[in-house]
Amino acid sequence: MWRTYDGAVVREELRILRDHGVTLTRSFFFWPDFQPAPDTIDEEFVARWRDFLRASEELGVATVPTFLVGHMSGEDWDVPWRGGRDLYRDGFMLGQQAWFIREMVRRTVDSPAVAGWLISNEFTNYAGPSDPDYVRAWGLVCVNAVRAGGSTLPVSLGDGAWTMELTARDNGFRLRRQHDIADFVGPHSYPMGDDQVRIHFAAAVACELSHFDKPVLLEEFGVPNVLSSDPNAGHLYRQSLHNSLLAGATGWIAWNNTDFDLPTVDPYRHHPFELGFGLTRPDGTPKAALRELADFRRVLDAVDLPGCTRPPTSTAILLPSYMDQHPRVPAGDREVIPAITAHAYVAAKVADLAPAILRELDDPERSSLVLVPSNKLLTAPAFNRLLDWAAAGSHVYLSWFVGASGAHRGAWWPDVEAVAGMPHTLRYGLLEPVDDVVTWQFERPLGDLPAGTRLEFPFAGTDQARGMLPLDEAAATDGEVLARDNRGRPALVRRRVGTGAVYLSTYAVEYFGSARPHAHRDDQVHRLYRALAAEAGVSPEVSVDDPRVYVDGLVHTSGRRYIWLVNLSPDEVTAHCATPPGWRLKDVLSGADRTDGVALSPFGVATVEIEGGSALA
Repeated sequence: MWRTYDGAVVREELRILRDHGVTLTRSFFFWPDFQPAPDTIDEEFVARWRDFLRASEELGVATVPTFLVGHMSGEDWDVPWRGGRDLYRDGFMLGQQAWFIREMVRRTVDSPAVAGWLISNEFTNYAGPSDPDYVRAWGLVCVNAVRAGGSTLPVSLGDGAWTMELTARDNGFRLRRQHDIADFVGPHSYPMGDDQVRIHFAAAVACELSHFDKPVLLEEFGVPNVLSSDPNAGHLYRQSLHNSLLAGATGWIAWNNTDFDLPTVDPYRHHPFELGFGLTRPDGTPKAALRELADFRRVLDAVDLPGCTRPPTSTAILLPSYMDQHPRVPAGDREVIPAITAHAYVAAKVADLAPAILRELDDPERSSLVLVPSNKLLTAPAFNRLLDWAAAGSHVYLSWFVGASGAHRGAWWPDVEAVAGMPHTLRYGLLEPVDDVVTWQFERPLGDLPAGTRLEFPFAGTDQARGMLPLDEAAATDGEVLARDNRGRPALVRRRVGTGAVYLSTYAVEYFGSARPHAHRDDQVHRLYRALAAEAGVSPEVSVDDPRVYVDGLVHTSGRRYIWLVNLSPDEVTAHCATPPGWRLKDVLSGADRTDGVALSPFGVATVEIEGGSALA
């Protein structure tokens, strides 16, 4: 861009973005051009950069510059003087990165067009992984350079939040170790998968897992023409935007501005699919993605997003500390945790429970309903805490998981009987048989599930995971069987504890769903969660009895209450909300009364304001 800079083209592109409600861009210093030699800044490129800032100010579109680029669109763009030095560990390279950042900030610190700063772009793609200590040191050096340049604006690392806390894979980056470095967290989301709902929820799950007491900005997401039709790209944008908003994101930057007509220019020559990621075509006409951003902007303005927060929730999903801590955990068992958590999260959303994700490491507070899905790995103190919560009134659900790796088959729990109220009959090293389709038959009512209800959970996953927990019902102390499997074995048991209860599923139903293609078309975990919520007394005030649609909401500081109805299916759906008497639902854009039903297009979203009634819970 900077070598062939055209201020008129830039202004026209910014105008198109602004006219569709976009008020923020991300911009990039091409490091080899801006710093062609050590201790050297190319002032001609800086002049072009300053014109870009003037254009941004004129058009009212702020920008977040990115310093160390580095890597982009399938190619690494190294500074020619690096000489193979390590970017994290080498003192010379650390000094040059800091110097470059400081000097670029000094040259533009007074521009009102700059909204914040990013240190890098997906740095591990360029610099590779490193030891967490060196990654933290690199982050400190780079962020301190921004401050040395005279800026107090927000700054983050630009690493995509591809950290242990989100992926369970170690590249050296830790959100926990950025708490005094980064001012916001910026996940990047480009999901691949075999389930439409999982794809549409991927950005939201990434945002939900990124909450470490800092604002969360969905820093990069998008889709190229060759990998998605324009209508389906619009669906992905719509779902990603609204789902991530309801997951606590407060900003969004799409990838990217425009399609390119540069087939002979690297990296597009060898990564030609990257030519079509734009919000507009090369001639500036908007694609479905940009139209979705414009619609999303109208909703954000209508609800006055800066004044909105997520209301408190009584439902929590517990994330085990083994995801990002503890040595000697088999990779196969660690790396399924994010997928299992995501499946439970979507199921709780479909049950309209607006779940929070609590991390075992964070000394979480008690919730009324606590879900511990398909768990192999939980520390002994965590079990004591869960039992204490139940004694204090919580309803705690755990599902037993043999694990995916085959190492130490079975859950690493201290005492099954303390949870189930009856002992197990496991045989060391062996798997208990699991049918292709596990059927639960309820012999006692649970919440809104009457006795006689049947739930089906098709098995999916690795052969090593094809196991269940056999229980000795005859030796039960204080456990009761709520549902049995196809073979008459206990499938769901309950143990009353104090004023609460502990529930144990002998099957890893969330893991089965997380490993099954197209699972959310007929997944029934949400029915289980809804019933558990009813038992815990935390049924949602507003709900839709249709698994294709979920309901969630935000509360404004003025007391206004808004709810979103999100259609997760390709069907046209009329959603009928169950609400307390006297509540009315008003469309936030049209003002039309939606109390008697909300028509939703395929993968459509509607936002309504609640009138009347008490505070949204």
